[in-house]
Amino acid sequence: MRFWVYLKPYSRWFIVGITLFFLLQALIRHWQEVTTLQINSRGWATLAGAWCVTFLAHIWSGWVWTWILGELNQQVNNYQFVRVYLKTNIAKYLPGNIWHYYGRITAAKDAGIATSIATLSVLLEPLLMAAAALIIVLLGIFFEVTNHRFLLILLSLLGLATILVGIHPWFLSRAIRLLGKLKLKKNSKQQIDSNSYIVIRYPLNPLLGEMGFVLLRGSGFLLTLLAFDSLELAQLPLLLGTFSLAWLLGLVIPGAPGGLGVFEATAIALLQHRLSPGIVIGAIAFYRLVSILAETAAAALAWLDERRLNFN
Repeated sequence: MRFWVYLKPYSRWFIVGITLFFLLQALIRHWQEVTTLQINSRGWATLAGAWCVTFLAHIWSGWVWTWILGELNQQVNNYQFVRVYLKTNIAKYLPGNIWHYYGRITAAKDAGIATSIATLSVLLEPLLMAAAALIIVLLGIFFEVTNHRFLLILLSLLGLATILVGIHPWFLSRAIRLLGKLKLKKNSKQQIDSNSYIVIRYPLNPLLGEMGFVLLRGSGFLLTLLAFDSLELAQLPLLLGTFSLAWLLGLVIPGAPGGLGVFEATAIALLQHRLSPGIVIGAIAFYRLVSILAETAAAALAWLDERRLNFN
C-alpha cells in the first residue's frame, strides 16, 4: 500500500507517456497518408457542422446538471447554472483535471446549496456520463464481430450494473448524509435538515440526458470523420460505440487533463483496422480541435451573457 502511495504521483505521467508514445508511433507509421489528406469546401462545411453539434452538446450537458440538482431537491436558476457549467468546463484542461468540479461546487455553495449536495451533484455527473457511454458501447458491440466480443459485453455490463446500483436513491441519500456529517465536523454550528438529504427518485431523467450528451458528442465525431471520407449507414452504430468507449476511457483514466491523449490513443487503436489509418488520425486530431474550440466558445458566450446581465 505504501509502495502505491509513493508511485501514485508518477502514475499520471506514466499514462501520459504511454499515450504520447503510441500516438507518435502511429503518426510516424502513417505520416505519408496523413499528409495526403485534403479537405474540400464540403468537408469544411461538415467540420462546421461538427463544431455546432459539439457546441450544443456542452450547453445540453450544463442543462442536465441542473436536472441532477433537481433530483437532489434543489431549486436553481437553470440559466445561471448552465452559465456556471460552461464557464468552468474549460478548466478541465488545467493540470489536476478537477478545477471544473471545484468551480461548480463553489458556485453552487454561493447560491445557497449545501456543500454536501453540491459535491454529490458534480460526482454524479461523470457517473451518469459513464453509464450513458456504457449503454451506447453495449449497443455498438452487438454490431461488432470479434473474438473478444463476449469479454467486452461482460465488462461493459459489470461496469454499467455497478454504476446503476451506485446511483440508486438508497445509496445517494446515505452519501449525502455522510458528506453532511463530514462537513459538520468542520463546523459544529451547522445543523442538518434531514428532509433536504432524502433522494426519492431514481435519476432516470439525468441518465437519459447524459445519453443525449454522449450521442451529440458522438455525432460531432461522426461528422468530423465524414469531412474526410464517406461513411455507410451500417457503420454508424459501431462507430458511435467505438467513440463512446474511447471517450469513456478518456473520462475515467487518470491521464492528461480533459482525457487529452487517452481518447486519441484509444480511438486510433480501435479504428485503424476498420478505416484508413491516415483518415482516422487526421479526423481525431481535427475532432480534438473542434471540441476545444466549441468548449472555448461556450465558455466565452456564458461569460459575455453574465457580463450583459450584470451591466443591465
